[in-house]
Amino acid sequence: MSFLRRIFGKSEREALRPLWHATVATSREPEWYADCHAEDSVDGRFDMIALVLSLVLLRMEDSETLAPKTGLLTELFVADMDRQLRDSGVGDLAVGKNMGKIMEALGGRLGALRSALVDSDDGALAAVLVRNMRLTTDDAPLALAVRTRELHGHLAAMPDDALLAGDLRP
Repeated sequence: MSFLRRIFGKSEREALRPLWHATVATSREPEWYADCHAEDSVDGRFDMIALVLSLVLLRMEDSETLAPKTGLLTELFVADMDRQLRDSGVGDLAVGKNMGKIMEALGGRLGALRSALVDSDDGALAAVLVRNMRLTTDDAPLALAVRTRELHGHLAAMPDDALLAGDLRP
């Protein structure tokens, strides 16, 4: 970030910080864990962040104005995950390798969701989610699929400015 930009205004990436914070907050909503059976563990919380972030990125891709900013939101994700790894004691030499795995996981989930959400079958979406998420039970992936599709629909109906403001709640 340039010196003048720091003095006179927010960078474009910083303007997306409310959306990033809302993405994380949405991923931590208790309903995902209690009703949809996402595993409440470090790995399970990562799965939920990746799921909600993927839905937000897919929504941004559908907007001519927001599509160019998907990389900036992804940069916030990378910076946060890097900090989380370092805070949890991962050494400098291993951070890069771990970040590669994290980005691979996000990219895989993004691609799988992009395909599954085109189909209106919640069973097909549930199958994708079971392959990509840590769940506490195998009996209820449909609840996760239904809630995922609801959030996807809500995001799709939102105006761009509301999304950027981080207003993700239905």
